[in-house]
Amino acid sequence: MKRYGMVIGVNPEKVDEYKNLHANVWPEVLKKITECNIRNYSIYFKDNTLFSYFEYIGDNFNADMEKMAADLTTQKWWDVCKPCQNPLETREDGEWWANMDEVFHHN
Repeated sequence: MKRYGMVIGVNPEKVDEYKNLHANVWPEVLKKITECNIRNYSIYFKDNTLFSYFEYIGDNFNADMEKMAADLTTQKWWDVCKPCQNPLETREDGEWWANMDEVFHHN
């Protein structure tokens, strides 16, 4: 299992919309997240910033992310969510949410 932390901005005028979307995530999207070996997925909000945390339990992260990206329902979900988001300028090429380095963990 590998833990992931990611961050992205949220457009101030879209905060309520984003929160409402995630209070009612489409069941097909949740199913695809599970099928792609993601567990314990949470998104937190503070000061127009979103922080996500999840645990990946599979053995080929890139393949599972490609599988998710190929899903038509997930694509439609992203089309609804992306206008709410404001990616960090410091993100790596190809990232939407910026990956974070884990600097501490305690069990």
